[in-house]
Amino acid sequence: MTHNDAPGLPAAGSGDLPAVGFPELHWRSAGPADLDAWAELIARTAAAEQPVWFERRADLEQIMESKNNPVGPNTVLGLDSGGVPRAYARLTKNKDGAKAHGFCAVDPKWQRRGVGSALLSWLEARTRQRFAEDSGANVAGADGTGPVPRLRIFIEQKQQHQCALLEESGYEVVRYYNEMHRPLSAPLPEAPLDHGLKLVPMEPGLSEAVRLAHNQVFADHWGSEPRDEESWGFVVNDPLARPDLSAVVLASSTGEVVGYQLASHDPETAVARGFTEGYTDLLGVRREFRGRGVAQALLADAMRRFAAAGMDKASLDVDSENPTGAMALYRKMGYAPVNTSLAWDKVLQP
Repeated sequence: MTHNDAPGLPAAGSGDLPAVGFPELHWRSAGPADLDAWAELIARTAAAEQPVWFERRADLEQIMESKNNPVGPNTVLGLDSGGVPRAYARLTKNKDGAKAHGFCAVDPKWQRRGVGSALLSWLEARTRQRFAEDSGANVAGADGTGPVPRLRIFIEQKQQHQCALLEESGYEVVRYYNEMHRPLSAPLPEAPLDHGLKLVPMEPGLSEAVRLAHNQVFADHWGSEPRDEESWGFVVNDPLARPDLSAVVLASSTGEVVGYQLASHDPETAVARGFTEGYTDLLGVRREFRGRGVAQALLADAMRRFAAAGMDKASLDVDSENPTGAMALYRKMGYAPVNTSLAWDKVLQP
């Protein structure tokens, strides 16, 4: 049985789902039987484009389990005549969110044929549907009710052909993000905690308290939306998550979460990039505890954990306009920018 014959999966454009306007490929939703071939498609694309990070099979397995963004109506795979996936698109959205996020990839051998444009059109059509579904009404502009649909796509600045396609398709850059590295061969900083605060390992029993603290910390950050249990589970249960390289700062008297540093490590990137890195996925300090050196202490602790695990660098990403002044802090701690990613948005009119 070829992937074209996989049972129980709707064809893209069947029922109420939008069609993909590229008839040279057979389009349908992704399913569990596609995991290997889907991951291979992404890996082929990554080998040509060299992104810092890309989804692997274990990530796709997590995506398959999503209840908030089920893959059936929110993915399309484009298969050639032999049943080999040559392109895909995926959409995610929080039910009450102000934007949807789009992801896609096109096999290098199928690029510059119009596949990317067709995937963008599908993502935009599906975004309109998701907003209508989530609001229980037509999207704004159709009858004057509901929120205006917005689609956001993140692309590394070095992916010039993808950036050009987005610009030509009416997207605008709304934010810049900097990947920053800190060599661990340099002397590591000392950053003791204030009296009344204690640093402890990240453990499963702290996960919910850290989630709630994270939602409070990022309430005033651009583009951030509260994380529910499912989206938080994607972070703490990520295949690359490293709780042993993570830590939480607690108030000694109450045990409440003051700050946190959640880290991951991808051993496969060392082959492509030529160094090993401990990556800080999330770093946050609750507003009422800011200015007491908590972030510095968490970063210094992370560097020591990374170095003890044999890593060459500490790394993280930061919004270039972060309201807490994070860029200045990271530079002070020895981090330097090495790569830039762009957030592209398109407001979708009916």
